[in-house]
Amino acid sequence: MPELTASMVEALIRHGVPMAEDIDLKVDSIDGHHARARVPFSPRMVRPGGTLSGPIIMSLADAAMYAVILGALGKVEMAVTSHLNINFLARPKPEDLVADARIIKLGRRQAVCEVTLFSASDEESPVAHVTGAYALPL
Repeated sequence: MPELTASMVEALIRHGVPMAEDIDLKVDSIDGHHARARVPFSPRMVRPGGTLSGPIIMSLADAAMYAVILGALGKVEMAVTSHLNINFLARPKPEDLVADARIIKLGRRQAVCEVTLFSASDEESPVAHVTGAYALPL
């Protein structure tokens, strides 16, 4: 199986999930069972109260899980989210939102992942924590 780079994974996601273009998804790195992705800040993503909207945070978490799976397994574009649980921990700053995703368990039919999301200037203070699973094609 050919190894996919971060830019290749980003292109696959943007092609297969056109909404990724809308949020300007970036895949910064892929390394084994770890991926880092980001959404550049835009005032269009802010909800009443001055914080990034929940759907943006959830979208980035899901895309980061997809990125780490593509990075680990190659071009498995038919992998789909089967479960996503999110805990919102703190208010994100009005800046880029970053997601660190890792695969916790990789089986034949399912990948279980964990994602920590944080504001770009403060990696030590998570704004959300996500666990999720992807169903893998046979």
